[in-house]
Amino acid sequence: MRSFLFVPADSEKKLAKGAGSGADALILDLEDSVALSNKENARKSAVEYLKSADRNGPKLVVRINALDTPFWHADIKAVVPQNPDIIVIPKTISGDCVRKVGHAIDEVEHDAGGMPPNGIGLGCVATETAASLFTLSTYAGSHPRLAFLTWGAEDLAAALGARDNKDEHGTYTGPYQLARTLTLLGAVAAGVAPVDSIWKDFRDEKGLEAEARAAARDGFTGKMAIHPAQVAIINEIFTPGEADLAHARAVIEAFEKAGDVGVVALDGVMLDIPHLKQAKALLARAGQQK
Repeated sequence: MRSFLFVPADSEKKLAKGAGSGADALILDLEDSVALSNKENARKSAVEYLKSADRNGPKLVVRINALDTPFWHADIKAVVPQNPDIIVIPKTISGDCVRKVGHAIDEVEHDAGGMPPNGIGLGCVATETAASLFTLSTYAGSHPRLAFLTWGAEDLAAALGARDNKDEHGTYTGPYQLARTLTLLGAVAAGVAPVDSIWKDFRDEKGLEAEARAAARDGFTGKMAIHPAQVAIINEIFTPGEADLAHARAVIEAFEKAGDVGVVALDGVMLDIPHLKQAKALLARAGQQK
């Protein structure tokens, strides 16, 4: 999945617009975009949407409320029987949070009966508190449901008491660059997808494009969106181009022709086994064979 579009679960209009945006995943948000006074209505709206939505459309994802609130367990009990594709846990501190929610889903699935084990995946917004930056290595092996990690700069800035999280050039300052890097490393170490955070100025398409290209360059496989207008840009950038695919196929072919070797030459460049693995991963992500 390349694009994950956040939509407030209590807004029928935005849900309808999001469904037609072309996003790979639609995140029905029960957390930050929903007022405290409307949590129950948002939960009911999410349940009704999951019941009636076209399952041939975008993947259906629900962001529950944080584990330090009184809402998250009711969120799980309500939405799990409707079989969303993924549940996103906000403000996770470590892999223990994944285990906690994973076990809660197990219980609801067992009570519901007939649901496949681990059929609902889990994602985490893993960098929204200061403590969370010290535990990105703990997600590996935390729960078989874990599908992706993403990061967040806005809640982290609030937690740190920062005046801003970007400098005068619009570049993330040190703490937030660190959060981004650790999320990328933590996700890859856990064997799950690293997903880049939002670009909050949805009118600034050039800024979004630049940030998305940097994320794809560094190894992120997708990006969060907060507005339907961002989806097409994200999808384009995180879809491997034909030149990238052709190069990957050429790398694989060079190794196959060379036989059982650790290094080959291609177009004057020496390539080793990590390049072969990278080429195979790119083709797999694009859903292509050699």
